[in-house]
Amino acid sequence: MEGVLWQLLASSRGAHNRVRIIQLLDERPRNANELAENLELDYTTVRHHLDVLIENKVITEATEGYGAIFMFTEQSRDHWDVIEQILDTVGETS
Repeated sequence: MEGVLWQLLASSRGAHNRVRIIQLLDERPRNANELAENLELDYTTVRHHLDVLIENKVITEATEGYGAIFMFTEQSRDHWDVIEQILDTVGETS
């Protein structure tokens, strides 16, 4: 999981936006529309990054359907120290 997190959040295309999403979700669970508004990104862009994070088991949909709420998986919480290290390394702020 550590390597996947580094790839997703520090060294791949789109990492900057995924870091911003992670930071907002760390504050509280949100839906895709809230994330898009807060990040001033297109909804489809946010959905793409959410899908990437879901595929890699970083986040999950806590609810289904329109307005689904996203939150961290237990696997992410188990590796939260790695996520914090990545956030510190890339120096991102929301």
